[in-house]
Amino acid sequence: MKIHIAKDAGYCTGVRDAVSLAYEAADQYGTVYMLGDIVHNEKVVADLSNSGVQVVKDINDIPEGSHVLLRAHGTVPEIWERARKKNLNIIDATCPLVLEIHQEVKKLAKEERTIIVIGDHRHDEVYGIASQVKNPVIVNSPKEAMELGKIKKAGIVSQSTQMMENVQNIISILLTKVHDLRFVNTICYPTKRNQEQIKALADKCDVVIVIGSFTSANSKRLTQLSKEKNKNSYQVTGVEDINKEWFDSVEDIGISAGASTPDYVIEEVKLKIQQITKRKK
Repeated sequence: MKIHIAKDAGYCTGVRDAVSLAYEAADQYGTVYMLGDIVHNEKVVADLSNSGVQVVKDINDIPEGSHVLLRAHGTVPEIWERARKKNLNIIDATCPLVLEIHQEVKKLAKEERTIIVIGDHRHDEVYGIASQVKNPVIVNSPKEAMELGKIKKAGIVSQSTQMMENVQNIISILLTKVHDLRFVNTICYPTKRNQEQIKALADKCDVVIVIGSFTSANSKRLTQLSKEKNKNSYQVTGVEDINKEWFDSVEDIGISAGASTPDYVIEEVKLKIQQITKRKK
């Protein structure tokens, strides 16, 4: 039996930097407030909470003059304004790649284009992107793209963790509906790289395990891509979700993880699988 771990499984640079910034802020200031979860991983949020980073749902719950951490997914302009009015000390943990998408949609809007964002309607990153311009259109699927009417000029970006296949399918449809279309490919490199790696694992392994929160869009997409190639693909949040029956009569096991999954959780899952497979011999 052999375990194959995707080379770039787990934290992307943006998440790693955001989490490090949160720990540094807690060490320096004691109590730091986090407006929503910094990343979509319950274990990361719990670890930060134990270090003094408190999650709040509304900016009104933060005492005036306190330190507030704005999360990796990006934040709507209204929150920035409200934070300044409350004299909060802002610690910006927004992923630089997400900030680039914000800049791209503003540039496209200046060209008087209808802004179309390809992404999940309820995802925090998509909210942040769409809030940068007036009257944006959010499209999540080819079906939704088909329902759009004719558009004279449009600028299109995507959520950074979208699947390339979904974006390509939507763009193909929009090409028939938009007279003057400009598309900026904003899928981040770590996402593209991890999606290629999970496809390779699914092809060569008997079982594939994807580690990540079920609130994590990129973790769910890795699982979806793996299942398309290998029905024995399973998503887990950690060792507590592992079923030992998955590893009956297998030789090669693949492991990948979403961009917000900590290294220690990946190691715990690997060790647990090793223990299970040793007992089965």
